[in-house]
Amino acid sequence: MATTDDGATTETDTTESGDYSHAQILAILAGLMMGMFLGALDQTIVSTSIRTIADDLNGLSIQAWVTTAYLITATITTPIYGKLGDLYGRKKLFLFAISVFIVGSALCSFAGSMTQLAAFRALQGLGAGGLFTLVLAIIGDLVSPRERARYTGYFMAMFGTSSVLGPLIGGFFAGTDSIFGVTGWRWVFLVNVPIGLAALVVVTRTLHLKTPAPTGKIRIDWWGAASLVVALVPVLTVAEQGREWGWVSGRSITAYVVGAIGLVAFVLAERAMGDAALIPPKLFKIRAALVTITASVVVGVAMFGGIFLLPLYMQIVHGASPTESGLLTLPMVAGLMIASIGSGRIISRTGQVRMFPIVGSALVVVALVLLSFTTADTALVLVMLAMLVLGLGLGQCMQPLLLTMQSAVPPSDIGVATSSATFFRQMGGTLGVAVLLSVLFGTVGGNISTAFADEGDNPKVAAALQDPSFQDTLAGVQDDSSVIETLDPAVAHPIKVGFAESMDTVFLLAAGAGLLAFLILLLMPKVELRATSAAAAARAESGTGPPRP
Repeated sequence: MATTDDGATTETDTTESGDYSHAQILAILAGLMMGMFLGALDQTIVSTSIRTIADDLNGLSIQAWVTTAYLITATITTPIYGKLGDLYGRKKLFLFAISVFIVGSALCSFAGSMTQLAAFRALQGLGAGGLFTLVLAIIGDLVSPRERARYTGYFMAMFGTSSVLGPLIGGFFAGTDSIFGVTGWRWVFLVNVPIGLAALVVVTRTLHLKTPAPTGKIRIDWWGAASLVVALVPVLTVAEQGREWGWVSGRSITAYVVGAIGLVAFVLAERAMGDAALIPPKLFKIRAALVTITASVVVGVAMFGGIFLLPLYMQIVHGASPTESGLLTLPMVAGLMIASIGSGRIISRTGQVRMFPIVGSALVVVALVLLSFTTADTALVLVMLAMLVLGLGLGQCMQPLLLTMQSAVPPSDIGVATSSATFFRQMGGTLGVAVLLSVLFGTVGGNISTAFADEGDNPKVAAALQDPSFQDTLAGVQDDSSVIETLDPAVAHPIKVGFAESMDTVFLLAAGAGLLAFLILLLMPKVELRATSAAAAARAESGTGPPRP
């Protein structure tokens, strides 16, 4: 008999590494993956349809704020959910996060303007911040790190499915005028409601975490949370709006200053709170945790930069639709799943985890370097081979780094450890995408001009350059790349060459980030994966006794 975090008692069969049988864990995983699927699908389905949404709501000029609002709230709440989960239990918090996400999704579907949509997306992000972090921490509570690797494939399959289904579903909804009397794009958000409700039912019925009640006085890091908001809101805002504002404009510089003040305040607040901090300073005194956090930031730059740019490359250079670009990235998804499942099985058998992120980051570098040699005329099969290598590398970085982080910290801090690794990877990805896109669009104009000069001998190109209306078309290409496909192939080719050359530069920069991650990961000490689940270890640590045999 054991006490659950929702006040109930339960008896279960035990496994050699925890309190749950394999069948029970699979039942719980169904609900957890539904919750995580909400967040994973939302990231791709909205990005595919945002232009259609903005056109319908007459707010194309402020469409970026819809993404920015969601990104800010989801990022800020990530470490908060991790800390609160450690203090009060994760089940109720996970149900709360799903509920907020459902409410936010429903409200988004009723938005009458882009301003309303941005506000509702911010509410949706408040729930999304807990979906990934709490799921990964709950899995850490359920099973030991070695056993946990067995279940990696399920999560990677979910990520792979969402990355393919997102563009397909988003493209379908965006391209449909009306479904059951409701505007097609509104189903982009409505589809979350039944999935979320099903997740609530499954999680409520199957998840009963046996965690000890907190002892002593609970301290809430309110100052840390407030200063984190002050630090991140300006930085994330500039990351999303910097290309439009100008990176050294008055607004951007003001945001940098405010963010720096918030960062200093956050560091001081965390030092004052000690173990009760949102991100306890003691984490950085553990070498494995420090290496993991640092590597997560840099891996985030390479990972999100590469993943974000590949659909752009497919759509602009190869003329693929958003839906087709999602399908064309299947080799990367396949590599991700193969590497995740394969490394998970090896880790489960051997308990050895250190070499996987090292080898994985090396493969990421190789893949990004290969992609940096692609041109407007590179055969798709060669690009797909490079994407496969990229997936094989990323699949060996994500889960092994998280396993290392969760095993390096005390069991009572697994939520903080999980949210910290996720938070820093997301921050690295956000800043990386902002910088890489800035480089892309900062260099593409010059590269296109050079490409036109190189192909000026072509009569069709020469005629186009002499047409005053074509200059206006050329100036608008960066804002609406779809016009490329309406041009004569001979005239469109130099534009594609310019984009391809700029993307080569970006892929090379991402490869540099991957190389830095590889060098950092070489400093990773050997970490012994725990043989018990975090919940069982926490009970033993708190003196409440081992799980019932």
